[in-house]
Amino acid sequence: MSDHLLNPLTVICAGSCFAFSGLFYKLYSDKRQEVQKLKEIPNFQADHHLLRILNASSNKRLHYVAVEGLVQAIGEPISSQYVPRCNGVIQKITVHEHWKYWNSVLKTWVSKKVNKQQTTNTVPFSLVQPGSYISEVSVRVDSPLEARGNYLEQVHRRLRQAKEGLMDAVLGELSGEKPVALEEREELLRVGSALTAFGELALEQDKIMRLQPPKDGRSYIMIPSDYKSFIQRHENSANMWKGLTALFGITGFALVAGFVHGAVNKDKNN
Repeated sequence: MSDHLLNPLTVICAGSCFAFSGLFYKLYSDKRQEVQKLKEIPNFQADHHLLRILNASSNKRLHYVAVEGLVQAIGEPISSQYVPRCNGVIQKITVHEHWKYWNSVLKTWVSKKVNKQQTTNTVPFSLVQPGSYISEVSVRVDSPLEARGNYLEQVHRRLRQAKEGLMDAVLGELSGEKPVALEEREELLRVGSALTAFGELALEQDKIMRLQPPKDGRSYIMIPSDYKSFIQRHENSANMWKGLTALFGITGFALVAGFVHGAVNKDKNN
């Protein structure tokens, strides 16, 4: 019985390990290429050094760079509607209604979010050198709502349960739908937070540096961290896939080696 089960079981387990090892190697290879391309993008802080490089460049323009700094509002920032002394430059307020609908097939109530209402506000802002909120040099960020990335921080979330009376309960049972709760959520790009933005950098005639969506089709991205931490996260992801590649590969070889060793010993005993 052992002979009948060992061979197929070993083959299946070893084959699965080698298959997963190949898959993880492909993911590792893709992630390493992505990290390499990210490292090839020129990286600057919003300081005098960047201003000198941009001033000396052709057409006073750098077509695709990463600029990191601290968020600073140009003028009055946006105050949070729910959190005292919490200010930002981009604000998104989302309101959802939670309802329950009777599913006649499953014979149960199913929850859904409906009537989504979203309001987005923004004020002009710039990036300044970390460690200094007052700086002569800054990079103004244009068209931030066109940028990709999860750069907003959730500062408020509240779920208000719907008040249901006897008549509402009866009507809900008859109609097959009833309100459950109202969800409010507020997200901000906060003043003083670290931000790294990828885009095209141009120097205007008034010596103002502006970061804007690239004209060559590359992605306009904003990341809520400094450049070093951003690269480190991608390298950690690559190392994870590398470790899984080695783990499953070694496991597959160990299974094959164990089976071969056992078979050789059995032949010697016979």
